[in-house]
Amino acid sequence: MQTSKRTKLEAAGWKVGGTDEFLNLTPDEAAYIELKLALSHSLRERRLKNNFSQVELAKMLNSSQSRVAKMEAGDPSVSIDLIVRSLLVLGASSKDVAKAILSGALREA
Repeated sequence: MQTSKRTKLEAAGWKVGGTDEFLNLTPDEAAYIELKLALSHSLRERRLKNNFSQVELAKMLNSSQSRVAKMEAGDPSVSIDLIVRSLLVLGASSKDVAKAILSGALREA
């Protein structure tokens, strides 16, 4: 948020904070969410880079298109294990997965 906009909102009596503050998340919970979102974002990028549809990826995983959509959206019902396995199925190396995790850590900092 731009500093000028934040200042105007605070002057008008609004409290401005982050999502983690609004949801009362611990630093560990916020880090976990960032990690999961980074992996989800990486999955979508890799799927598109490989020119696969969600349906095609779902077939490779013996899953459903809606499950792939949930993975890419970072849905809470999807485990990080499934997202990582999906990345590996798409040809990601352990270094690629580590880079995705690091990108989430850098966004959080």
